[in-house]
Amino acid sequence: MPHAKGDTALADARPHDQRAQTAPAAGANLLFLREEEIRAAQDLLFFAYRDFTGAADVILDEMGFGRAHHRALHFIGRNPGITVSDLLSILRITKQSLARVLGELVTRGLVAQVQGRADRRQRLLTLTEQGAALERRLFERQRERLVTAYREAGAGPVEGFRRVLRGIMDQSARSYLDRGESHGAKR
Repeated sequence: MPHAKGDTALADARPHDQRAQTAPAAGANLLFLREEEIRAAQDLLFFAYRDFTGAADVILDEMGFGRAHHRALHFIGRNPGITVSDLLSILRITKQSLARVLGELVTRGLVAQVQGRADRRQRLLTLTEQGAALERRLFERQRERLVTAYREAGAGPVEGFRRVLRGIMDQSARSYLDRGESHGAKR
């Protein structure tokens, strides 16, 4: 079936006999998505990101921090003892940017760094008590938005939302999340 310019075909690569035996996935009846539908989704992502991050920005601004500080606090808190190299890989920022952010967090007593036991060149990062308290405040501000949105949507849409976000991520991000899910809440 031909489709209009700007439409994106969503092909189901499973053999025909397997399609009939499995339950349709969320959105499976959408064979074609028009460009306008994709742009509307893009709008939703941009506005959701703005408002989700804005909830924590007030606290960060009070402390003279930015979103890079927040992301560092989040991932150090989720991965106590993470190496600087692994944090760089997750954040995908330059070494120079991370050095500036970590320098400020260490100087302010929010992050502690120690040498690795096996490799003394490694720096292992953990949140201090003060850093964990700040990360918790930031989390609680954003949690309010997520809890409200999740409750309004219901369980089915929340699972669909999770699947859409995972689909947008690259494989390294999905692998990171999968490792965390198999090891509990904190890595």
